[in-house]
Amino acid sequence: MTEPTAPKPIPADLPPAELLVCVTCKSASVDTEGGVEAETRPGAQLLAAMRAQPAPAGLRIRAVECLSNCTRGCTVALRGGGDRWSYVYGNLTPAQAELVLDGAARYQAAADGLVPWRERSEHFRKNCIARIPPLTLPEEAPHV
Repeated sequence: MTEPTAPKPIPADLPPAELLVCVTCKSASVDTEGGVEAETRPGAQLLAAMRAQPAPAGLRIRAVECLSNCTRGCTVALRGGGDRWSYVYGNLTPAQAELVLDGAARYQAAADGLVPWRERSEHFRKNCIARIPPLTLPEEAPHV
């Protein structure tokens, strides 16, 4: 399966989006010695790797503690105001910082937060933990 093409340009009138990175995420490979972690948690490493790269325009990257997805590795959430859908993605590693930033750029370019399926990376297609409706959801959702 081919990876998606480059993200669309971001319309100037879109509100900023936030990429929330769980910094308490850890994998089963992180051991503790006497109650002290032997290394920086992978979630914090992912955040550091993303902050070392240029962030997409209109995106704010923030650290958060615990997105309650502990069994599925590093976890991030994307949100962008009351009119956009929000997403939670898991099973990430610090080495996937570029992939996450690409997904965040695609999200930022989507006015409603709905990035077309084929434009998402394979990892985002297969590791979406939750899709959360916008705050301004219409009274009646269309029948699917």
